[in-house]
Amino acid sequence: MAPSMISLPPADCCAKGTIHEGTTTGTMEKIGDIDAYFARPANNSTEKALIIFGDIFGIYQNIKLVADNFAARGFLAIVPDMLDGDSLSTEDFDNKKLDIPAWVQRHPPHAVDPIVAKVIAHLRETVKVEKIAGVGYCFGAKYVVRNLKGEGLLDSGYLAHPSFITTDEFLAITKPVSIAASEIDSIFTQQHRYDAEKVLIDLKIPFQINVYGGVDHGFALRADMGVKKNLYAMEDAFKQAVAWFENWL
Repeated sequence: MAPSMISLPPADCCAKGTIHEGTTTGTMEKIGDIDAYFARPANNSTEKALIIFGDIFGIYQNIKLVADNFAARGFLAIVPDMLDGDSLSTEDFDNKKLDIPAWVQRHPPHAVDPIVAKVIAHLRETVKVEKIAGVGYCFGAKYVVRNLKGEGLLDSGYLAHPSFITTDEFLAITKPVSIAASEIDSIFTQQHRYDAEKVLIDLKIPFQINVYGGVDHGFALRADMGVKKNLYAMEDAFKQAVAWFENWL
């Protein structure tokens, strides 16, 4: 019998991290009543867009810098507030008293899915984007997967240290997907990686799973860049995403 979960719900490891230094270059804008960070490529192309679904900290410095980096590679990058203003504060990094399970309960699919659908519809219908991919970090990875199915709204996907994905959601994928996983991860464990690989092989879709040794859950977005192995893994996982979308979007 297949396991019920491909990755487990967010937990304490999802609240660990560091704030990254840098100057953001994008802008906060509105998509209807949804706040979103927009990072545009130098040529202002809207041919290909990446919607970045973040972790439990929402729209903050680190994810803005990631969006800016994608824009520098030629993609229109958008970080929507999929949490409806209820993100956790980065001041709570490493706060052991956070009640993450209670927070997760406030953000079920029936609350998040409509936000995602509105953002995608805006990009397709108003901005006239031709191809849209999803980039999902931790909690956000679930909503990339949920939109990679046959009638899904995304054309390709990239997941970094994903959380809270059911096996049924994963089995429904029909679009290309790339995964950046950490060796040390109690959410997307080694066994979960094996389970995900087996599902993707059976689905016969383009896929990739890269495992970064010696780094923890959250490395692609919240790693301490003062540690060489963390910096390498974070930078290489970003290159992985760029290469994936250059070929599969």
